[in-house]
Amino acid sequence: MGKISKKILFSRDAIQKRVRELAYQISKDYAGRELIIIGVLKGAFILMADLIREMSIPCKVDFAGLASYGAGSESSGKVVMTKDIETSIKEKDILVVEDILDTGLTMQYFVDRLKERNPKSLKTCIFLVKRKKRKVNFKADYVGFNIDNCFVVGYGLDFNEKYRFLPHIYVIKK
Repeated sequence: MGKISKKILFSRDAIQKRVRELAYQISKDYAGRELIIIGVLKGAFILMADLIREMSIPCKVDFAGLASYGAGSESSGKVVMTKDIETSIKEKDILVVEDILDTGLTMQYFVDRLKERNPKSLKTCIFLVKRKKRKVNFKADYVGFNIDNCFVVGYGLDFNEKYRFLPHIYVIKK
């Protein structure tokens, strides 16, 4: 691949501040209700853990695995479910937590599959939303940051399973 350069897009402090703000809003919106949070593996696991620790309401958690990137840096356009949730979501309040929204295909696919299971409500929290024309019209309910069309790593986001451990979010270039 050659040498990769990386530039900080969001610092650890900016990330933590935004996670606290999202947790506050979600806690307020779901006060007095039982919430099930579904994290999309692998990228959202750090965000989900931080978000839950900042929330002031109890919640249950589950995970799903979805893939659309393969080994590249652009979505293949084909979504594959690699791990289904284990929790019944019928008549429950559901919040899907995802790391990034790019084409919208993955989230639309997953939300459509979850709606078939008749949840009481279903919302999404997506940490990074790319400002670009989507392949499908998908709008997140809670957004961490809007970003330009760039490739990012760190804070759970990877490139070929590398860089997830980084505490900041970086833009990378070849």
